[in-house]
Amino acid sequence: MDKTATRGSVNRVLFIDDEKHIRQANRQTLELADLEVSCLDCAEKAIPVLSQEWPGVVVCDIRLPQMDGLEFLHRAREIDPDLPVILITGHGDVSTAVQAMRDGAYDFIEKPYSSERLVKTVRRGLEKRMLTLENRRLRWELEAHSAPGPRIIGRTPAMQRLRATIAQIADTGADVLVVGETGTGKELVARSLHEHSQRRIRNFVAVNCGAVSENMIESELFGHEAGAFTDAKSRRIGKFEHANGGTLLLDEIESMPMHVQVHLLRVLQERALERLGSNTLIPLDLRVVAAAKVDLRQAVERGEFREDLYYRLNVVCLHIPPLRTRREDIPLLFHHFLLVAGHRYQREVPTPDTAQMNALMAYDWPGNVRELRNLAERYVLLGNQCDWSLEQLLASSAPEQANSLPQLVECFERGLIEQALAAHKGSIKDVMASLAVPRKTLYDKMRKYGLDKSDYK
Repeated sequence: MDKTATRGSVNRVLFIDDEKHIRQANRQTLELADLEVSCLDCAEKAIPVLSQEWPGVVVCDIRLPQMDGLEFLHRAREIDPDLPVILITGHGDVSTAVQAMRDGAYDFIEKPYSSERLVKTVRRGLEKRMLTLENRRLRWELEAHSAPGPRIIGRTPAMQRLRATIAQIADTGADVLVVGETGTGKELVARSLHEHSQRRIRNFVAVNCGAVSENMIESELFGHEAGAFTDAKSRRIGKFEHANGGTLLLDEIESMPMHVQVHLLRVLQERALERLGSNTLIPLDLRVVAAAKVDLRQAVERGEFREDLYYRLNVVCLHIPPLRTRREDIPLLFHHFLLVAGHRYQREVPTPDTAQMNALMAYDWPGNVRELRNLAERYVLLGNQCDWSLEQLLASSAPEQANSLPQLVECFERGLIEQALAAHKGSIKDVMASLAVPRKTLYDKMRKYGLDKSDYK
């Protein structure tokens, strides 16, 4: 192998040929064209590199000593039918290459070929690959948005990325670490992972590690046999065993005692447990989602969290942004919570006025989405008697944390338009009347803020 090529690398072109001088010459050609390239001397080494997410194209000689180019094409298409594979052929192999294209090869290049021909073909293949991956990403987002189960609401780029990542990993079974401030929705993310996976038919079990006493947490998590300790009068099935086949959320994982962290690490590594007082191993098939409101890496550095457990949990890390960093989502979230509260309490949903919306957009929300939801419930229950004013909301918000005036104005303007679109179910005519703006002005504003009336019907 001329250059290390591993799964998850950023290499965009994989060039396979068993002759060293050909690999060197073609690498130079591709690198001069500003393309990142890895070279392999046999097709077998390429198979572990490929995946459905691999962002590149493969250029492979047909005539190879062991696995030839045609067999490699077949193996590559089993991994991803849309992966562009470009075959290099000798004159006598042209008919074979044409048949290979009918079988799914992207293109073939006949020897001898020019540098321009190679680069042009590779670039076209890369464009196709990027389009394929982008279309898949969009489908994942659409499926995540329309699938049943918990909804993660927000149109800001950070929330779009979060939904896309959840859709991409939900059905993989990989353990996940969710990090976010109190009230940002860590359990909602965990439930979304569960509901969008095949595990949704089994249990979702949530444990708040900070709410269980230190002397009971091992029994709570791993269970115990009768007589395992004083007062253990009967067998207890622990949360791990109860979640078997499903998903286990370990919330506030940072508060777990050190001696329990050792036990947890062993269970995660072996995917099996022994109840306290038992010598029988119970196999486990479950996804573990750990949630933390602090930076676990810093907790490791302070000696408050085991480093080996941190890396074991951190297979995929999802960061949930605080509400103050995505103010554009506040009107949409608040309207959603109003509708939910109105249905729950069988009350008519009130409409916030301009001053109240301004207060929502200016406030820093230290309690994040949970605080916003609680305010929506109070507003549905109490209406204008709710303890809600600009002064009250801003009382605990530090002035230096507030956004600039232009940012606040834009957030406020977008919020008003979103609120009107939601209230009138996307009717442009009614929104124009309620906001007293011409049609062109409204459409210009909607285009500016990326709003689509169809999202509110």
